[in-house]
Amino acid sequence: MIETERLILRPLNHRQLEKYIKLDNSLEEELKVKPAKREISPDLMEALEYFIMPNVANPLKNHLFFTLWTMIWKEKNCLVGDLCFVGEPNELGEVEIGYGTYENFRNMGFMSEAVSGIINWFKPYLNAVLASTEKDNPASAKVLLKNNFVTYSSDETLVYWRMDIAR
Repeated sequence: MIETERLILRPLNHRQLEKYIKLDNSLEEELKVKPAKREISPDLMEALEYFIMPNVANPLKNHLFFTLWTMIWKEKNCLVGDLCFVGEPNELGEVEIGYGTYENFRNMGFMSEAVSGIINWFKPYLNAVLASTEKDNPASAKVLLKNNFVTYSSDETLVYWRMDIAR
């Protein structure tokens, strides 16, 4: 677990990911947090089924780089969002992150805090962190700007970001 000022970031194991997918509050019961209004986007569901779950179940993989890290707001004892790495760092020490804040908890700074917390914790293993945001999602871009990411490329729909880890 990783603790920040307001959050606990908790990596989910395979069984907990199965509960996460059910959306029946069984995960919240296990974590002893208040029920959350969560939705799983089609993109996240596909990632869970075909990438996250198989890699978390693989004992040869470092599950911390494949699983969802759920964000628990300490003050209210509830889930407010999730973030993840998109696999282990590559040969250059680069890793991509993805994230999402639950609707009722957006624009409260939780994701900026969580991204900072997880990057600081994993710094010894990384040279750079990458991310992409949709051009029409300024809130997601704001999270990265607050964490000192810079843009390095874009296409019709996405902006690509990078943060080099200072040594």
